[in-house]
Amino acid sequence: MLTLSNAEAKRIALAAQGFADPRPTGRVDRRHLRRVLDRIGLIQIDSVNVLVRSQELPLFARLGPHPRTLIDGATRDGELFEYWVHEASLVPTNHYHLYRWRMREPYPWPGFRRRVHGLGDYIEQVYQRVVDEGPLVAGDLKARVGPKGTWWDYDDGKTALEALFYLGRITARRRPRDFARVYDLRERMIPAEALARPALPEHDARKELLVLAAKSHGVGTVQDLADYHRLPPTQCKPALAELAEEGRLLPVRVREWDRPAFLHPEARLRRQISARALLCPFDPVVWNRGRALRMFGFHYRIEIYTPAPKRQYGYFVLPFLLGDALVARVDLKADRANQTLLVQSAWAEPGVNEREVVAELMEELQLLASWLELDRIEVTGRGHLGPSLQHVARRVRGVRPPSTDS
Repeated sequence: MLTLSNAEAKRIALAAQGFADPRPTGRVDRRHLRRVLDRIGLIQIDSVNVLVRSQELPLFARLGPHPRTLIDGATRDGELFEYWVHEASLVPTNHYHLYRWRMREPYPWPGFRRRVHGLGDYIEQVYQRVVDEGPLVAGDLKARVGPKGTWWDYDDGKTALEALFYLGRITARRRPRDFARVYDLRERMIPAEALARPALPEHDARKELLVLAAKSHGVGTVQDLADYHRLPPTQCKPALAELAEEGRLLPVRVREWDRPAFLHPEARLRRQISARALLCPFDPVVWNRGRALRMFGFHYRIEIYTPAPKRQYGYFVLPFLLGDALVARVDLKADRANQTLLVQSAWAEPGVNEREVVAELMEELQLLASWLELDRIEVTGRGHLGPSLQHVARRVRGVRPPSTDS
């Protein structure tokens, strides 16, 4: 059995995620999007828009500045579809058949399941409205009584649409102006050739998804590979054993890990990774917090839902990848009214060369601001890397310290 060090596993993983490839230097187009998707397999969607829609950031991390219409264009043209994969995700439509087994009851959320079962014939009535009138948003059904509560406070119309969406009877795209799901028949949104591919039995589909996860991770534990497409780890173990026996995955040992791992046969060990990227909280490199801690020694938690006084680092905190290490984290916000990228805090990881990190981070922030068409960067100085970043900011055109106005 092959034995790897954690440092080798880390470089394999980053290469598998596309960080061994240089960013494009010329025009970025749909071909580059396809290449990224071939690496990462899917893009997790999230409604948080404090900086930019989260699904745009994995592309920026790997491609740098690119047309912000790439994802919407590919979705409209039927190359991507949305489904519950690693949470809500955009997935290539040529993988549609791999999820057909999941498009059935019971729904995975107990509360939602109870709501659906209480709707009776109403779901079929909603389906018929989509047939007759689609595309629809939930508000078109006018099924809400009283004000909306929490994010998951679905009215009957939204519940019916989401049930049909989960079952694959309808599908959806996001409306750009407000990120709402626009529902329609799958036949109107997904190419016929994708729908015509036969569904795989659940066990076979699970095996294919585990191979795709291994391709995207390069190397991973049972839990790592199962988590990529939100599969139950206990049900994945027999499938992984079969894949190892078939030679489609290779059992390996990573010396610093306390559990077995699997390597994709096409994974490559690079001598060096020369990456530089800001990673959103939903990037595959860091979305599995246990893996990020094990592989990078990086303890990471999303604090969006933490009350402000209890946050340690900030609201929307992006890890900063430099080389093959996560060296810092920054809390960023786009102040669109003032055309300013706000660096609300910056924190270095222990033992890093802060001077090098600050210089590289400032370059990446300038690139990000330019891509978002923000004229200035404002650094508050909060966080133990903040003062150094603020000092460098004073020498960079278009970067300024925070205003002292009340």
